[in-house]
Amino acid sequence: MSAVKTKKNEAKTSKKSTATSSSGAGKAVPPKVIVSKKNPRASQSEERATETQLLNDTKRHIIEQYQLTQSDTGSPEVQIALLTARIDKLIAHLKANPADNHSRRGLLGIVSKRRRLLNYLAERDKSRFTQIAKKLELIK
Repeated sequence: MSAVKTKKNEAKTSKKSTATSSSGAGKAVPPKVIVSKKNPRASQSEERATETQLLNDTKRHIIEQYQLTQSDTGSPEVQIALLTARIDKLIAHLKANPADNHSRRGLLGIVSKRRRLLNYLAERDKSRFTQIAKKLELIK
């Protein structure tokens, strides 16, 4: 009885394999290949490169605006200005995507870092603190 079942199973599988591999006349049909003229990954990488260039230009502009000397890139004023730009960008993102809790947590970390830098600057030099806070409209 088991020999009868195996012969039936073999017959079923052989019919399926011949039906899929040949088209009536015994010729094998090659698989269809869809060739796209545009590579979607290439356009995404180009967009990222353009976005990165815009970010670098924006960052360079902020550094030039808030630096104390010609080669200054790490003073508290520059760091606070860069963090403020990131905060503004994240706030706009969260207004469009209110359920993005991961970005919200990142925003809280950036705000905390800016607050620590502002506290440091307020302890070190009160005039520099008030100047940067007014320039960035953090205090009125």
